[in-house]
Amino acid sequence: MTSQTAPASIHKLVETFEQNLDSYRSTKNETELRREFLDKFFAALGWDVANEKAYDEQGKEVVHEFSVEVSGQQKKADYAFRVGRGDRFDFLVEAKKPSVKIESNQDAAFQIRRYGWSAKLPINILTDFEHFAVYDCRAKPSYNDKASTGRILLIHYKEYVERWDEIAAIFSPEAVRQGSFAKYAEGIKGKRGTADVDDAFLQEIERWRELLAKNIALRNEKIDIAGLNYAVQMTIDRIVFLRICEERGIEPENQLQDIIGSDGVYAELSELFKRADTKYNSGLFHFKQEKEQASRADDLTLDLDIDDKVLKDIISNLYYPKSPYAFLYIPADILGQVYERFLGKVIRLTAGHNAKVEEKPEVRKAGGVYYTPTYIVDYIVKNTVGRIINSTYTPKEVAKLKIVDPACGSGTFLLGAYQFLLDWHLNWYVNDDAEKWVKQKALTPAPLPAGEGVRRTGEGGYRLTTSKKKEILLNNIHGVDIDAQAVEVTKLSLLLKVLENASGQLGLGMERVLPDLGNNIKCGNSLIGFDYFEGQLSPDEEERARVNPFDWKNEFPQVFQPQTSEVSKTSEVSGRNGFDVVIGNPPYGAELTNDDIEYLRKKFSVAEYQLDTYPLFIEKSLLSVRQKGYCGFIIPSAWTASKFDKNFRQFLLSKTKLQNLVVTPKRTFEDAVVETLILTFTNELALDSIFSIERWDKDEHKIYQFTQNDISKQEDFVFPVYASPAEVNLVSKIRASKIELSEYADAVWGVKIYQIGKGKPAQKGYESEEKIFHSEKKTKATHKPLIGGSGIKRYEINWRGGYVDYGQWLAEPRTPDWFSGTRILIREVTANGIIQAAVTDTDFVFSNSVDGLRLKNKKVDIRFMLGILNSKLISFYHLNTSANAFKGAFPKVLIKDLLKIPLPKVTSDQHDKMVSLVEAMLALHKSLAVAQSPAEKERLERQIRVTDREIDGLVYELYGLSEEEIKIVEGGE
Repeated sequence: MTSQTAPASIHKLVETFEQNLDSYRSTKNETELRREFLDKFFAALGWDVANEKAYDEQGKEVVHEFSVEVSGQQKKADYAFRVGRGDRFDFLVEAKKPSVKIESNQDAAFQIRRYGWSAKLPINILTDFEHFAVYDCRAKPSYNDKASTGRILLIHYKEYVERWDEIAAIFSPEAVRQGSFAKYAEGIKGKRGTADVDDAFLQEIERWRELLAKNIALRNEKIDIAGLNYAVQMTIDRIVFLRICEERGIEPENQLQDIIGSDGVYAELSELFKRADTKYNSGLFHFKQEKEQASRADDLTLDLDIDDKVLKDIISNLYYPKSPYAFLYIPADILGQVYERFLGKVIRLTAGHNAKVEEKPEVRKAGGVYYTPTYIVDYIVKNTVGRIINSTYTPKEVAKLKIVDPACGSGTFLLGAYQFLLDWHLNWYVNDDAEKWVKQKALTPAPLPAGEGVRRTGEGGYRLTTSKKKEILLNNIHGVDIDAQAVEVTKLSLLLKVLENASGQLGLGMERVLPDLGNNIKCGNSLIGFDYFEGQLSPDEEERARVNPFDWKNEFPQVFQPQTSEVSKTSEVSGRNGFDVVIGNPPYGAELTNDDIEYLRKKFSVAEYQLDTYPLFIEKSLLSVRQKGYCGFIIPSAWTASKFDKNFRQFLLSKTKLQNLVVTPKRTFEDAVVETLILTFTNELALDSIFSIERWDKDEHKIYQFTQNDISKQEDFVFPVYASPAEVNLVSKIRASKIELSEYADAVWGVKIYQIGKGKPAQKGYESEEKIFHSEKKTKATHKPLIGGSGIKRYEINWRGGYVDYGQWLAEPRTPDWFSGTRILIREVTANGIIQAAVTDTDFVFSNSVDGLRLKNKKVDIRFMLGILNSKLISFYHLNTSANAFKGAFPKVLIKDLLKIPLPKVTSDQHDKMVSLVEAMLALHKSLAVAQSPAEKERLERQIRVTDREIDGLVYELYGLSEEEIKIVEGGE
């Protein structure tokens, strides 16, 4: 049975191929196959193969990359397909001539899997038209894999007509737009073990670092820690840079591989580095001090001794067949992710001058290095840089823009800003009649001098010239980081971006093509100036190196000196000392000494009792940006309600004009549990202006609007980022009573119970706490029943056994009276934001996963308090007022939040009614715990639901809620 929807062109292609198959297998080359069959095949699927829509380079649906063979292997994928604009594609297609037999050819299969894996594109195609093979490219490829490894679909040409609907449902542009392609890729996920390219490449360069560090330390006795870290970093960066340039056709093929066949590899490698110095004019290769160079020359690395064995290992693993990496297709943001994590470790020297690689203390404290996702970077860049550059700007005016990331790391945000500017310039030139910006010369190829905008591509489109990309980078992009390694990685990332698509522009006479970024990307402490050491007699060099003070005005004189504008319209861009845009992901949780803290508290108004660094970076950014300049960051969200960040909130409200706050999805930073938000603002005052709070953490992206005056009226200036305006008004109404729970009760956190390997060892003579926790019997007089958070539910305690040896030897013992008498126990970790509280008079010791609450007077019955705490309204209030209610993987209800819960004024009748309802609820739960028959359990559960609704209804009455307000609490808004 044949498909009724296969187009006539497919019928014709199949018939033609069938009639001439034997001839094609012996005579037809790959180019002919593509032109006569594959172009038409994909056009039949709906792809604009010939670019008949005349899109520019960023918009073409199909990009053709004609292959260059190296030892029988193709250097470029033949097709790249995408919907939408940008540098990222949806899938690649590798074409082979009919004689290759792709159904069994290991080389061809390895090649497409290598391309797809490196590009992080899960599903890709290998075809000679005779067969259409689809590969899952998520698993790290090996040259020894069978041709069938990773293959999830193999369709013979005789099946094309019959299976056309199936092919089109996955690989047509419409299927990609509608998400069918993505669903197909997701559907096969997990069928095979996967190793992401960033994880694998990180492991590889970490292995190189260890090899180089140990060998350089061994062979070069005089090298110090700073020199060792620099030498290892630069050697890796230079090798990676040259290898990527080889695959891009900028450097000769196999030049690195060619030098490992003989002795004296580092001497040969150094010659390549010196040639690169004459060619690129970059700090990456800079061995002689030159007048025009801002970067300091490297007079260390070329004189080092490095064993051949180490370098041969590293270089050989960068080439086929050992290497699974197709460097041409590894996106810039993936390389950035790799290096960001790479920077989380540093090389130390032992007393015996042996190298040891260790995790940095701040990384260890944070639980790892977390890379900012590309979509977050793009949003921040669009809402800062993009808001300044409007449709009337010209390249001459944009050249005056100054953008900085004060904690640039591996350069993620600077790469995003740079890409935005590259795209903007290309679009401007194309829309302004690109041909008049193309250099016209008789010589081919012709070098293009600085100032020329675009060049033609071989497919009728345009690209920015390398000289223009260099000019944009030098004019606009700046960065600072305290880590010297990070500075070098940022430079490397930006230089590789300059050289994207540069093949053909670097002909004879086109020397020194890369910019020296010494004046743009600098190493220093963005928060601390040289006044840090004022009054100190003679701080040692180690302390100076640790602090690494930085003087912004001296380091960026072109930014912090008054500038005159040639065009009046650009006065807004350059009319004040300072940058036009400050962006980034400022560090938080940094390790600070007492001296650091004392200095920072004197310098920054937002520095409070529990000092963290990210609010300081925000304040510093405001001091570094011009009037009406833009700032945009991704930071932890806890500041919006934390009692330790009141000054920071007040600072934002009184010193800035807020633009957007965006609550990002949970797990934005993969394994990091910290909740984050995007903050954008300008350097101006506008208390009555409207700003937006967007919710990306929900399925529906909601947007709410507030004024800064609205927030200024909130208690302690709390930002209601997790609440709608209606919810904010309701919270204000609940707070109006001004009677807090602390007036009626005290609360305490439970005792810490350490487990083996996770805390302090058990005191000698006592069982380990882990064994005690799970002990079923009481074996000592000092043993007391222990209950943790998992044993507490609403109106119910479920003790599963377990004792603790209670006494002063515990980490934080509480007074014994907390563990007897009538108390309310509250599970610290909430269930989807729902507070869970129960009452007990059993002599339980409760752990630190439980909050204990007891009445300090007889103004109210404890059962009244229990009903209030377990109500929907109080859980709603907690979710909308406490940063801890949405913080991390385990939202919590903490003592400080409990004690601030507002209580209503009630009549004696209302009080007694609540007590009666709670008594009934407790009795129902006890009956349910012993019920046996399904019918009895169902009856009791039904009655519990009814009683729960009655308690909620009474609480709504006590707080005076209207029907509309009740709907808000119930989730009906």
